[in-house]
Amino acid sequence: MKAAVLQGVGQLQVMEWPERELGPEEVRIRVKCCGICGTDQHIYHGQPGSAAVSTPIVLGHELSGEVMACGSGVTALKPGDRVSVDPNMYCGGCEYCQTGRPQLCDHLQAVGVTRDGGMGEICIVPAANCYKLPDNMSYVEGAMVEPLGCVVHGFKKLDVKPVHKVLLIGGGFIGQLFLQLFRSRGPAQITVSDPAVEKHALLRQSGADETVVPTPEVAEQLRNSADIVVECVGRKESMELAVRAARKGGQVLLFGVASPQTGIEVSPYEIFTKELRIYGSFINPHTHPDAIALLRSGIVEVERLVSHRFKLDELPEAMAQYGKLGVSKGVIAHEG
Repeated sequence: MKAAVLQGVGQLQVMEWPERELGPEEVRIRVKCCGICGTDQHIYHGQPGSAAVSTPIVLGHELSGEVMACGSGVTALKPGDRVSVDPNMYCGGCEYCQTGRPQLCDHLQAVGVTRDGGMGEICIVPAANCYKLPDNMSYVEGAMVEPLGCVVHGFKKLDVKPVHKVLLIGGGFIGQLFLQLFRSRGPAQITVSDPAVEKHALLRQSGADETVVPTPEVAEQLRNSADIVVECVGRKESMELAVRAARKGGQVLLFGVASPQTGIEVSPYEIFTKELRIYGSFINPHTHPDAIALLRSGIVEVERLVSHRFKLDELPEAMAQYGKLGVSKGVIAHEG
């Protein structure tokens, strides 16, 4: 099969790649769509993913496709089934798995991170990680189930009430998913902070009551302004703003993925006197069914958020130039 193989830091090559033998509990999928995640960019540039990465490897953990063949022990799927893949595999035996926190698994494995993923024509995955797609759901939507599932996991940590004022820091793909989920809960006000003014009209159409550019003056105005703050960027200044912007009794979700070397300066006294609740959120433990339901019901729409569609052969250049392309969300789409 043809695949985009990461050979080393910044070295991605489209080439013929051998298919390994199908295991008894696995299925072979013809990939129809694979999303390009910020984590893929991190791995491409030599930073860690959700688990340790060893090259050469085929990246891509946001994927959907059609089942081609099933292992001898697979009974719940058959060739022709349309599926979305949850990439994460948990050991089931460590302290975290046994206490209901599998996302913290000591032996986490993941499709597209520790084993070959969806940036190729074919991908072999555990049958248990496949979720059937409704007939009216596109393969693009199927691939976007995974990032939406990550957002759902973070969203579930928050106590959202109708009186709450919400601040979203970052209006990119993830911020827009959070925006749609918050809008479905009907808080009193949703403000989105994003420096790209060209995004603001879409953000307001998607349910933002107010959009702002995070200048120093605006950042000061946002201090103590929100009951719930979600940071979707992963930058030092935006994470520091998230803590400052929270009101007394506020909730802060640090969702954006920062570099491991990034540190932030916050006031413990401010956290103490405001009695803030600060959360992290990691991957998507068992949220695929909820994400599929949100897409099926129309509560969340994702297709209009996809800004770029690449062919597999375009991927080496696209990954090298990604930060300059103005991508909100990119996918590798094999369907028509």
